[in-house]
Amino acid sequence: MQTLPTTLDAWLSLLEARHAKAIDMGLDRVKAVKERLGLRFDCPVIMVAGTNGKGSTCAMLESVLLQAGYRVGLYIKPHFLRFNERVRIGGEMASDEALIANFEAVEAARGEVSLTYFEFTTLAIMRLLSQANLDVVILEVGLGGRLDAVNVIDADVSIVTNVDIDHTEYLGDTREKIGFEKAGIFRTGKTAICSDPIPPQSLIDHAVEIGADLWLFGRDFNYSGDKQQWNYGGRTMRRNSLGYPSLRGANQLLNACAVLAALESLRDRLPVSAQEARNGLVMVELPGRFQVLPGRPSVILDVAHNPHAAATLAQNLANMGFHRYTFAVFGSMHDKDIDGVIAQLKDHVDHWCVTDLPLPRAASADYLRERLAAAGIAFSAEPGAERSIQVFPSPAEAFANAMSRAGENDRIAVFGSFLTVAGVMAARNQGN
Repeated sequence: MQTLPTTLDAWLSLLEARHAKAIDMGLDRVKAVKERLGLRFDCPVIMVAGTNGKGSTCAMLESVLLQAGYRVGLYIKPHFLRFNERVRIGGEMASDEALIANFEAVEAARGEVSLTYFEFTTLAIMRLLSQANLDVVILEVGLGGRLDAVNVIDADVSIVTNVDIDHTEYLGDTREKIGFEKAGIFRTGKTAICSDPIPPQSLIDHAVEIGADLWLFGRDFNYSGDKQQWNYGGRTMRRNSLGYPSLRGANQLLNACAVLAALESLRDRLPVSAQEARNGLVMVELPGRFQVLPGRPSVILDVAHNPHAAATLAQNLANMGFHRYTFAVFGSMHDKDIDGVIAQLKDHVDHWCVTDLPLPRAASADYLRERLAAAGIAFSAEPGAERSIQVFPSPAEAFANAMSRAGENDRIAVFGSFLTVAGVMAARNQGN
């Protein structure tokens, strides 16, 4: 009989090595183990899917509901530095001991059923949340929606933040195909929110077909405002004189609108006052989403890894005001639309520090340099060059080089993958 690990790191290493596929679409195996665990929630469940903006939306929901005094459970991913970041109860990360106990429970229940790392850890985290005596649970979908392991739970409110092209090998290569996959989290008779201003028709059609209560941005809820404050208008509720969310970026009002629509739909079960909503939006924190670090040169951490997110990052960089030079620390997975990301940001970056990442499916730094050159970006690595591309074996080394060259009136944007941002975060932590 196999001896089970006794530490969280050992458990995670075992799970990474065990299943042949990192992603194995389908819910039958996860449903079977869920039933054996008797996994269910006795409180409202809010599920969030979307190409981009999922993490921001989950963080705003958590912040507002914590301000309202509720005991909130959150499942969010991936993590930057510690696996424990993926689950919070009452705003606090789960302990190693709590996670290990639930890993052991899933291991005992699964029998001969093979689970991927994501499926196994998702079941363990949802079991932990189900036993935490919560008032509300917020679950972030990993990939797509319809066949994502999180979707074995029936949500009371489902949110699709937006739909764009990503993960085409699993979800399809058009917005209509991807929209259908994301609409798979909607449920009959339950609230289904989409904050994409131009939702795919497939998403609308699926919601209508199954009899979900569909809320669309621009039809059922919207916003207005000026530079000082903004207002939310829903089906039956208005929230006026709101402060802008502390998460920076041009897209955050759409995410905040989806949050307030979700809370409007749950107002009878989870009432939230106007002041609690204001405070929650203003106080929300989420690493790596256009996160501007204090000090000079300015350092921006952003997990943008597809063209839609890169376009938002480009807009946010343009709105920051004058910086003499912009350095980029850029690393990416090979299966991403690298050319699309570069096209959005090439006019906003002067010096590229491209990096390898510690995963087999990552694009090499040399490949990134080739794609930059193909986009017409200067290849020079000469000292004093106005534009340059340099190659590094790790995000830490790429960031160190950018810091050594950037002046106090310059800025450094770190983007392209969670691993790129995590590598820089880890390096900064070691340096402090």
